[in-house]
Amino acid sequence: MWGILIALLSGALMSIQGVFNSGVTKQTSIWMAAAFVQLTAFLVCITAWFFTGRESSVGDIFHVTPKYILLGGAIGAFITITVVNSINTLGTARAEMFIVCAQLIVAYLIELFGLFGMEKSNFEWKKVFGVALFLAGIVLFKWKN
Repeated sequence: MWGILIALLSGALMSIQGVFNSGVTKQTSIWMAAAFVQLTAFLVCITAWFFTGRESSVGDIFHVTPKYILLGGAIGAFITITVVNSINTLGTARAEMFIVCAQLIVAYLIELFGLFGMEKSNFEWKKVFGVALFLAGIVLFKWKN
């Protein structure tokens, strides 16, 4: 139950962040907004690390393997840029629906093929049906008479 609540909070925060970042972009630029988002995230993380016991040292980051998993921050910059552009182009609700749909499809493919060190799962038609139902929901949500 706790995991579900945290996931729902995460989704809500992503939507709010996308709108905020879109507003910053309109008053500055996409790259300035993305840089500010990443900088403030860095400062929050360093502050939290400092006050929560520091169970790892800064040097531990250099021992992470495989090295490609360190690209999460760089991917985060592109997430910021693509979310802002999609919200500006499609509107908040439509953009978030497509973002969540893409997340669902990619997450299932990662599990299905056991990519990036994740445990491989078996193919299930009900999951494909669930994604199709989700896509149908997007069409229904934005249906115009």
